[in-house]
Amino acid sequence: MVLSKKRMAILVEDMYEDLELWYPYYRLREEGAVVRIIGPFAKEYHSKHGYPAEADLVADEAKAEEFDGIIIPGGFAPDRLRRYPAILNLVKGVYEKGGLIASICHGAWVIISAGIVKGKQATCFFAIKDDLINAGAIYLDQEVVIDNNLITSRTPQDLPAFLPAIITYLKR
Repeated sequence: MVLSKKRMAILVEDMYEDLELWYPYYRLREEGAVVRIIGPFAKEYHSKHGYPAEADLVADEAKAEEFDGIIIPGGFAPDRLRRYPAILNLVKGVYEKGGLIASICHGAWVIISAGIVKGKQATCFFAIKDDLINAGAIYLDQEVVIDNNLITSRTPQDLPAFLPAIITYLKR
């Protein structure tokens, strides 16, 4: 298993985009990574289409040094996630220690609120590109943008480029 020593987190809140959580979850597990679903609270969250995801770790209890990276799915969940200091501290902590932060779609709201995009190349869902630009990022309209330990994508259609970029990064 290529990623057998890697520990990854995927953030969750209500109204997450189904494919942007579950596609990375299962692909990373297929590669041997340990994947934890982290939410603000220990509870079941529901996707935009009602699909449940149970947080198996609470953000307040998660420690940056325990993770090699974090994936932030889109949907409307990031608008909720960015309201929790524990989520933002975790994202910033993993980023600052050189861990991977991978955001897709509206997930850019979390990396903006965590204060890690200034001067970085990034992409997101087109409706929030002004938010990314106003936070100091260099917006690129590409299926995947890699800027050191920050990997971003736009929509579920970009998942076939997003996950290989994540897996390649984690293999280093």
